[in-house]
Amino acid sequence: MGKPNILDVPANGDFVRFAEGFGPRFIVTVDTEEEFDWGKPFERTGHSLDHVPRLAKFQQFCEGFGVCPIYLIDYPVATDPQAVEAIGAAVAEGRAEIGVQLHPWVSPPHEEEVNIHNSFAGNLPPELERAKFRKLRDEIETAFGRPPLIYRAGRYGVGPSSGQMLADHSIAIDTSVRARFDYSSHGGPNFRDHPVRPWWIDRRQGLMELPLTTVFWGLLRQQGPLLYPAMWRVPRLRGALARAGLLERIPLTPEGVSVEEAIKGIDMALDEELPVLVFSFHSPSLRPGHTPYVRDEDELDALYDWWRTVFAYLARRKVRPTNVREIMAAAQI
Repeated sequence: MGKPNILDVPANGDFVRFAEGFGPRFIVTVDTEEEFDWGKPFERTGHSLDHVPRLAKFQQFCEGFGVCPIYLIDYPVATDPQAVEAIGAAVAEGRAEIGVQLHPWVSPPHEEEVNIHNSFAGNLPPELERAKFRKLRDEIETAFGRPPLIYRAGRYGVGPSSGQMLADHSIAIDTSVRARFDYSSHGGPNFRDHPVRPWWIDRRQGLMELPLTTVFWGLLRQQGPLLYPAMWRVPRLRGALARAGLLERIPLTPEGVSVEEAIKGIDMALDEELPVLVFSFHSPSLRPGHTPYVRDEDELDALYDWWRTVFAYLARRKVRPTNVREIMAAAQI
């Protein structure tokens, strides 16, 4: 048997089966990271962490809906005392969970050149990817007093050695695969042909892939995997098909996706009988001015309204919140 490779498209026998009655469920993952200018080249320094105290408000908001957020933490946040102050008690009491998010350009050891190619951790030499991951994982455990069990590569930059690295460090879930997206034009992975249903990367070692949820909506949704990549360089055509109700790609995130689109996406995910819906967004969006999606207080209010509406709709559709511990307990090896 070869080493587990997250980039391999799974076979039919690799899909995870859950205990009867478990699904459908959903999780909220937060890419908990430093603030930087998304339009500028990557830098090791020059970032800020002004939004980190606002994690406490988002945590309280989620708890009001019975949601256990999963904070995927990168190195600048892991080493910032404000993070523990904001969510440490919630993590300790099981009201929140923590995971690893590797941004290689700000994670020691700093041995590589900072550039676009190396911003995908899976492109680094395996020994360096592993060293960066291990240092970050240990910092998170030291800060929060418990080992992280879930991982997401920053920029979704997993590589051929990432799976074995995660298995060797007792990670239970990788959630780096953004199914139906292709980052190869920038040197990253191509997830276009990966499914949105969870599968075992390494069943023997208990390592699961839980991809971010992206669905196709519209009359042509069954042909979406073939049609959408062909239209990648023709954005006007994509927009026209979406407006006509023929084909639209919908990731489950409040960033760039309207609540009406998200509800359509939820409906499609349930039609596809996905056992776990994976939502995500970037933590700097919790303070205006740090991402393109939240530029002022009105847009921050709209972000919370998006979650409020989505949580209510999920409850109406009887989709319950879950977390890493429950997912792994329900998975049948």
